[in-house]
Amino acid sequence: MMEIKKELLYTNDHEWIKDLGDGTYHIGITDYAQDKIGDISFIELPVEGAKFSKQDVFGTIESFKAASDVYAPFEFTVIDVNTDLEDEPEKINEGPYDAWLIKVNSENVSGLLSSDDYEKLIEGE
Repeated sequence: MMEIKKELLYTNDHEWIKDLGDGTYHIGITDYAQDKIGDISFIELPVEGAKFSKQDVFGTIESFKAASDVYAPFEFTVIDVNTDLEDEPEKINEGPYDAWLIKVNSENVSGLLSSDDYEKLIEGE
């Protein structure tokens, strides 16, 4: 069974969102997603200050199997990027809930899934 953390929120696109308070959030990919992608060899992330609308592609994660886009779960502005992942993208495979991709600022984070709803989603796949 894939790890699903109860304190996080999730998307249908297999991303996790951690509320850091004050309208800021970390976004990463789930254990389920990293398992499906395989051994991650490259990651492309946006620059600080970049703005995205819901469902915009904000990054790409590549493995030896394929390249996968990462989608904005809501409208946000990037305020920090986990640059450690540029040199060590395998950290996502090693600990997907520790290896956040970006830190964002947003005023509207509606439409996210609870951990229970996300668990039902992946059970159906």
